[in-house]
Amino acid sequence: MPKPALDIAYLFAENARARIKEVAQIVKKSPQRVKYSLGVLEKEEYLHMPHAVFDYSYMGLLMFRAYFSGGYINEEEKAAIIQSLEQNPYVVGMYEMSSGYDLVVEMVAPNPSRFNKEIKKIASLPNLSNYTPIVNVVSHIYPKQYLASLVQNVPKEIIIGGDRDVLDFTENEMLMIKALSEHPRQRIVKIAKTLGMHVRTANAVIKSLKNKKFLKGFKFVINSNKLGVRKVRLFLGLHNISADREEELLDFCLKTEEIVQLNKTIGDWDIEIDIASFDEQRIRVITAQIRQSFKDLIQSFATADLYNLYKKSYLPRYLWIREEPVDPSKSAKNLNTMTPLHNNNSVFLAHN
Repeated sequence: MPKPALDIAYLFAENARARIKEVAQIVKKSPQRVKYSLGVLEKEEYLHMPHAVFDYSYMGLLMFRAYFSGGYINEEEKAAIIQSLEQNPYVVGMYEMSSGYDLVVEMVAPNPSRFNKEIKKIASLPNLSNYTPIVNVVSHIYPKQYLASLVQNVPKEIIIGGDRDVLDFTENEMLMIKALSEHPRQRIVKIAKTLGMHVRTANAVIKSLKNKKFLKGFKFVINSNKLGVRKVRLFLGLHNISADREEELLDFCLKTEEIVQLNKTIGDWDIEIDIASFDEQRIRVITAQIRQSFKDLIQSFATADLYNLYKKSYLPRYLWIREEPVDPSKSAKNLNTMTPLHNNNSVFLAHN
């Protein structure tokens, strides 16, 4: 893909609601050219799955991830499983993986008890009985600088999850959250009309959600397979952890263009690092740098390829289906004392 098209893809991937004129000024192209390029990128699905980035922890919710092994046998069976998972109102993410895991399912729920109930339903599906569950404590999302180095135009980091005070939301805010969750790229005029709000009121509500740091942005998913990008997840089991060394690891990830996300987790490993690049050799170099620079921290280490993303969001649909009481005492506030989840049937990663 030509560099101008990559620049446009990058800017809209980082801000799915970016104005055509603003992007045109940055890439020094006409608005008509940018609009046409965006249309092609969407039509050809280089950019897909637009979504609002909400910090679910401000609702007292937790993210869980289940790594399934020994799943579907063929494409028809896979499609049936994906369709079934799509109906689960707690599922916010689905993607395929290598290295012993077939499918990864992300869920957002008010507490571990609810997650366990829902994951047992999923595990009852054919060929999904073996899984490894983890709690996603916090995620650091970085710009996709491997596409283009225009970092001055996007946030250098978005942090989702962690120890947050649960917020109260007005009726208008909840209506807007639902609207943006379902239609993240819809024009504000149409959203306001649908919700029965004045446009200025709608804009004020969005501003309020941003000021509360609950609404962190809007993104497209980059179709890595179409672009020829390899994505790898590093799994790190840590020991001898200190605040200073952890900060150095975070700083390394922040400054490395190919690292697109870091997750702190509770479970079979402590850290997940996602790396994306057009150059496989570059991924190997970064992996080696991490292992060498932080060998005093790393107790166990494994990698797996990521591909075929089927769903991406940050808020579960159950919020709009029925009311579910959120008990903050069982959610983000008690992560520090939470016991790691285990499944006796799990197939674990082979750590090096």
